[in-house]
Amino acid sequence: MSADEPVLMQGNEAMARGLVEHGCVVAASYPGTPASEILSAVDAWRKQEGVAMHVEWAVNEKVAFEIAYAASQTGLRAATAMKQVGLNVASDPLMSAAYLGTIGGFVIISADDPGPHSSQTEQDSRLMAMQAKLPILDPASPAEARELVGCAFALSEAFELPVMLRPTTRVCHACQDITPAPVNTLERKADFHKDPQRWAATPKFRYELHRALNHKLSQIAAYAPTAPRCLNPTTQSSRAVVASGVAAAHALELITTMGLQEEFVFYQVVQPYPLHSDFMAEIRSSYDDVLILEETAAVIEMQLCDYRTVRGRLSGDLPDAGELLPEIIERILYRFIGQPVPEPVGTTAAGGRRPTLCPGCPHRASFYAIKKAAPRGLYPSDIGCYTLGSNLGAVDTVLCMGAAIGQAAGFYQAYRVTGQQRDIVATIGDSTFFHAGIPPLIDAVVQGARFVLVILDNSTTAMTGNQPTPAHGTPDGTAVDIASIVTGCGVSFCKNGDPLELPAFTDLMREALAFSRDHGIAVVIAQSPCLVDKSVRHARRPQAQITPAACTGCRHCTTQFECPALVYDETSNKVTVDSMLCSGCGVCRTVCPVQAIGQKEQP
Repeated sequence: MSADEPVLMQGNEAMARGLVEHGCVVAASYPGTPASEILSAVDAWRKQEGVAMHVEWAVNEKVAFEIAYAASQTGLRAATAMKQVGLNVASDPLMSAAYLGTIGGFVIISADDPGPHSSQTEQDSRLMAMQAKLPILDPASPAEARELVGCAFALSEAFELPVMLRPTTRVCHACQDITPAPVNTLERKADFHKDPQRWAATPKFRYELHRALNHKLSQIAAYAPTAPRCLNPTTQSSRAVVASGVAAAHALELITTMGLQEEFVFYQVVQPYPLHSDFMAEIRSSYDDVLILEETAAVIEMQLCDYRTVRGRLSGDLPDAGELLPEIIERILYRFIGQPVPEPVGTTAAGGRRPTLCPGCPHRASFYAIKKAAPRGLYPSDIGCYTLGSNLGAVDTVLCMGAAIGQAAGFYQAYRVTGQQRDIVATIGDSTFFHAGIPPLIDAVVQGARFVLVILDNSTTAMTGNQPTPAHGTPDGTAVDIASIVTGCGVSFCKNGDPLELPAFTDLMREALAFSRDHGIAVVIAQSPCLVDKSVRHARRPQAQITPAACTGCRHCTTQFECPALVYDETSNKVTVDSMLCSGCGVCRTVCPVQAIGQKEQP
């Protein structure tokens, strides 16, 4: 790669490049779509450029935040990356770090998911920044996201504050040609200066820190490098459109294609909070009609809400939820300038298969065994690809990371206190258990709850791209054993099983349920590696084969087991095997009630 040669980068790669180029020394993250690729790309750019950095997948977002923040307290540049619901996990140190401030630049990348495409919520991280009283930058493209990383470091060091960068899914996963810049190694040494009145401030001093933070915000509202940009400054109009993030990119393209350059003045807001004071004064004095385009909360609109002619989400001129896709913005702009809105072009909904677990996924066998052992049980579950166990009727609740265990305990206590008993089987992934499952397990043991916890241990963080878990260890550290943690939490029944050995695993589930009814929590660790994890060498097994004469067309294997490699033929009333999908896990042979599924002979 030559110095002047553009590279096609995904938005997450571009932000990672920006971190490395601008002297970031410590980067920590927990994977979560749409932010998952950022840390992996930081590590790749670090290796390519030969830069000395500490890059780690932390056990959760709170820990990742605290590691990176501590590095910034020593004067180094640091960053943490997460998705918007991960910011909830890190909210405790976030709020306090705003008061305490930083020395070296500290950038918090919080990737939002309007839509949402892969999240529990479509919350807006800009509101969290407002609550914390931290500046936030809103990129419109991968190239701008990379550019704003440098701006965020400069802003952070100018005011000794953490700065949030808030890309959305469309920025994180879009691709753009970007020319890498030289890496700026700042050659700083970690140097923490003890100052208890600041770094360990008591409530009395926190009051003074809060006052200082408010003063910093007023100064940031006049910081020239992040001021709103007028993109058609020669236009003379009493109307203005103000946009931020990817909505600004969509709007700019539409203004050109629709020929609306002279209809209104168009501003892109790069720093939606705090909104620049001079800009707000200009909007209020110069325009009779203002439209705000932003996703997904009314952050800019709220700061201009005392201006009666502002239109946006609060006024009902924008949808109250969801992405601002180009076709939506087009209709909004037509209404804003008083032109007829074109009829939307009708499309025919395409068919397709609903999302399901991969062929041969060990989680499918685990869920089948759970239903077999506890057919009338309650099944609280958690965040991960195993949430698709809902297709199999083995997932009843999905709240947030780690909630499967807390909810299992809550269900038990609710039934106990009303004189009832139910089988409860909670499921949680291995990475999620490390992230947020340990505290609720300790609490459940202490409170005498009775349920079965199945830890779905596929040896990776599968949903977000097969990032390592603490069970892998690191070259400089030690692997952490799940079973040791479980027994250390006070659980006396903890056994491992391979769900692909379905009959034995089902018997193990029945044993765990019997223990839980009379004694307390039973933990089953379902150990079988993820089939799409390329770091694991999987055993080669023969593919499934249907005996047509034996198949009754009962569809048990396609509805109750739902393996995508098993296909029901409406014409023949038989099930066939898609050899392109079958992984040869062999579980379906024991699932078929009439034993019509065998295995192909190996050549």
